[in-house]
Amino acid sequence: MKKNMGNLDRAIRLLMVVVIAILAYTDVISGTWLYILLGLAGVYILTGLFAICPLYSLVGVSTCKVKQ
Repeated sequence: MKKNMGNLDRAIRLLMVVVIAILAYTDVISGTWLYILLGLAGVYILTGLFAICPLYSLVGVSTCKVKQ
């Protein structure tokens, strides 16, 4: 698949993963919300590391700079 995420988008997603991990570790979030946010964090890790967002592909959005 072609990369469709720019560096800023990737950094924001990975920063959100760190914030969710800190909130989970300090017991600020728990129960159902914890599992929902951990699932979201898993998606953010994968999309952030591989720079591919399936939702962006569906709607035709790309934040990746293209070399011309």
